[in-house]
Amino acid sequence: MRFLLQNLKQYRKEAILAPALKMLEAFFDLFVPLVTADIINNGIAGRDSGYILVRTGILILLGFLGLEAAIGASASMRRGLFRHIESFGFGELDALGTGTLVTRMTSDINQVQNAVNMFLRLFLRSPFIVFGSMILAFTISVPAAIIFVITIPLLAVVIFGLMKLTRPRYRKAQESLDATTTLVRENLTGVRVVRAFGREASETETFQRTNQELTHRQLTAGKLSALMNPLTFVLVNLALIAILRTGAVEINVGNLAQGNVIALVNYLSQILVELVKLANLVVLITRGLASADRVQAVMDKQPVMQYGTAAFPEREAVASVYGNLTNSSLTRENGKAAGVSKAMAGLSQVPAVDFDHVSLTYPGAGGEALTDLAFSAPEGASIGVIGGTGSGKSSLVNLIPRFYDATRGTVRLFGRDVREYSRTSLHQNVAVVLQKAQLFSGTIRSNLLMGRANATDEELWEALEAAQAAEVVRKKAGGLDEPVEQGGRNFSGGQKQRLTIARALVARPRILILDDAASALDYATDAALRKALRELPGKMTVFIVSQRASSVMACDEILVLEDGKIAERGTHEKLLTANGIYRDIYESQFKKAGEGR
Repeated sequence: MRFLLQNLKQYRKEAILAPALKMLEAFFDLFVPLVTADIINNGIAGRDSGYILVRTGILILLGFLGLEAAIGASASMRRGLFRHIESFGFGELDALGTGTLVTRMTSDINQVQNAVNMFLRLFLRSPFIVFGSMILAFTISVPAAIIFVITIPLLAVVIFGLMKLTRPRYRKAQESLDATTTLVRENLTGVRVVRAFGREASETETFQRTNQELTHRQLTAGKLSALMNPLTFVLVNLALIAILRTGAVEINVGNLAQGNVIALVNYLSQILVELVKLANLVVLITRGLASADRVQAVMDKQPVMQYGTAAFPEREAVASVYGNLTNSSLTRENGKAAGVSKAMAGLSQVPAVDFDHVSLTYPGAGGEALTDLAFSAPEGASIGVIGGTGSGKSSLVNLIPRFYDATRGTVRLFGRDVREYSRTSLHQNVAVVLQKAQLFSGTIRSNLLMGRANATDEELWEALEAAQAAEVVRKKAGGLDEPVEQGGRNFSGGQKQRLTIARALVARPRILILDDAASALDYATDAALRKALRELPGKMTVFIVSQRASSVMACDEILVLEDGKIAERGTHEKLLTANGIYRDIYESQFKKAGEGR
């Protein structure tokens, strides 16, 4: 509810004006039965056509004024929730889950918006009509008005009692909707795996169980809500019978005119209509409050990561030292590094990346994913990270852009704790390309410009050339303006990987992380990509995570991970002579043990 009220503050004028206009509309509606009674008692009884026409004109005028007031009578909430979710780190996203966040961004927000809309329009109008009708009934007949006094509290007990019963049930129904949404999403994204292992029947059975639970909870809440209308109709119609009987007695003794009975019936009818509206409104509000609680739960979850205000040190012009080393002592022969130690010594004295006895434990995990990592990467160096599945390769590089924070030790970038940098500075200077390439709906140009919004076409083509994606774009009829469908499904896996690498290069990062980003590329394209990255101007530090020895063998230093620890480190040649894990990986991927040296 706090989140809801905060968003309504932005629309204070509308939030006040809408109920005020509805109150004005209700004010005019309350006079309609009195005018009707006047027409019957004086115009019809006295057969005065002129009187009837004047009063009918007043009725039309009141109706018109009420209509105008009604015409005068919450997207910011969704934006606020999305903005808050965007502030989450990977830890919060892992804990909450994608399925529940999607449901809360869509279904829950829609429920809240509908409830707010109807609340502003009806919540003040309906009680005003109900109590206004009761008060005006006293001006007509006190005995008949007593019936109103008895009926209205009974109706309130029914309405608010059902509201109390249905609210927790609607909350449980939304939780079941979370589970169903998550299950559907998993099956749609993993449909190939499901079919490959013949698990269609099992997944269908799981979905049926989840869907049945959702249906049961929705029906339970719906049945209780469905009691609202019949119970209110029964009470109001019993009151109507009582009013007609009381009115007949009062007319017989001469205390009440026939038109006044019609006015009382009209007031009761107005109460009935408004209470039916109020009953439906209560259902909407009940569902809206349950959804608002779920939205508030997300808003109450604050991101653990707090960013500093520091900016990265100024980027130097094209580093002459690195450029000279690249052209001389770092010349590659047959794709292999020579003069590595001299190159590393000639690079910047302040490491671009420094891991100082870093450990990482994921929330809820039983043990450490990374243990006591200590290494430095000089600016402009290329670092290979290799190891078996689950060895911690992705966990290591995820600490550099602060997808997660180290639980022990310190990660430093250019001599400063990574936690001291501002979010903007960090994301502008550290680019990450994940194994699962993600493109967004739009065009190739719009996807590339996510790297840097003001990049020129020339810079886009330079990035595409380096990423080995230029030929892909040239073959497309639209070139840079070729449409990209949702998730990039109109591109192959290799094309998507190359385009995401180009997007990262457009940003001109100080640190580039390729987390198994070339897994879908053939060996020739992978080699051409690595060669192009080495030839880029400037001192860009590159981390290459891969399970291919061929992808990391030309790196200045290779880190071999095992069970979250650095088992080996060094150059390709050094690691081969060590006869350890790296050599086993290398030889398992090449027919000859000595090939590629």
